[in-house]
Amino acid sequence: MLDPAVVAAIDARLAADDAARLAAYPGPPAGRQPVHTVYVPADLFQPETLASWGRQAAASVATHGPLESISQSLAERVDAKLAREPIEDLRIDFEDGYGIRSDATEDIDVRAAATIVGLGEPGTVPAFVGLRMKSLEDPTRLRGIRTLDLFLETALIAGGLPDGFRVTLPKVSSVEQVLAMVTLAEALESTYAITPLSIELQVETPQAVLGPDGTALIARMLHACAGRCVGLHYGTYDYSASVGIAAAHQSMEHPAADYAKAVMQVAAAGTGVAVSDGSTNIVPVGTPAEIRAAWALHYRLVLRSLERGFYQGWDLHPAQLPTRFAATFAFFRAALPSSAARLRAYLDKQSSGVLDEPATAKALAGYLLRGLDSGAVDEAEVAEAAGLTPTALAELAGRQL
Repeated sequence: MLDPAVVAAIDARLAADDAARLAAYPGPPAGRQPVHTVYVPADLFQPETLASWGRQAAASVATHGPLESISQSLAERVDAKLAREPIEDLRIDFEDGYGIRSDATEDIDVRAAATIVGLGEPGTVPAFVGLRMKSLEDPTRLRGIRTLDLFLETALIAGGLPDGFRVTLPKVSSVEQVLAMVTLAEALESTYAITPLSIELQVETPQAVLGPDGTALIARMLHACAGRCVGLHYGTYDYSASVGIAAAHQSMEHPAADYAKAVMQVAAAGTGVAVSDGSTNIVPVGTPAEIRAAWALHYRLVLRSLERGFYQGWDLHPAQLPTRFAATFAFFRAALPSSAARLRAYLDKQSSGVLDEPATAKALAGYLLRGLDSGAVDEAEVAEAAGLTPTALAELAGRQL
């Protein structure tokens, strides 16, 4: 029989490692993850932006629809979503979508946008909202810091920061930039007596993916955020251009994009940090044929991302909302019966022809939760199919509601 002292010594030896791993990898992201992030240039953000995008999206379908390959019941679900919550996550853009303006002009736009967010009138701010500041690279560093500072000051004076507020840091290219962002966040939190700021890192440079020593630098960046990082967002076109992809071939589905996103996905796994795919710049405008072709492309790309475990992406135009929601709803509804049946069989210890592992049961529960969060399925449907409440699903998935 093994000496108990050996077992005790091994257990003691690994205790610190257990604690460190749990701190670095606490589990899946807590709460709901939005299905998309809508980027709106700061000067175009208005109190009616959410409603306007919903109306424009619905009008596009009414004029050029119906969307192909979806049922009438799914189309009705999309219509209801556009009326109820056309934008889940909004990023007020002070970077590429906004461009370089004079300091006076940007200050005016910062104050106007921050006032809307701070007031938080019904229908003006979605469940998730934030701003994309300019990068901390030398040419834009000081302007980026000033914009964030002024935004927070103005929003707090107007009424406060809403739950779900986050700051997107673009063009991250070094761990030192992330550490500087943490220092900035700490200073702002102290200055304004606010809770820790949530930060998203935008992966759009090859230096963020692979460091000079050959390591996956994005993993170090994520862990350097001191618990503030809530998301990694892929930047399709900046990244593609930076690795030499010709403009005609820059795409979310280019092999170079898939490699970068795979590194992001592995770096974020188990950390509680969500990953988001990027965007397509082929938007549904132009002739009816061009609009329908753009819809077909967007629908296919959204499904492709979902199949690869990227449950969030960027939308840049109101007419992309119908296909965002249609593809998302179709994805989660398609496997509802089989997923619920497998989960019920797992819990009942029945033979279903599939011998699922605990990790698969966890993934099945997470899948059903995401379907509920997105509005693709209803609680009653899940309860009937799987016999589980959202609380029970969250417990199985190891996720906080």
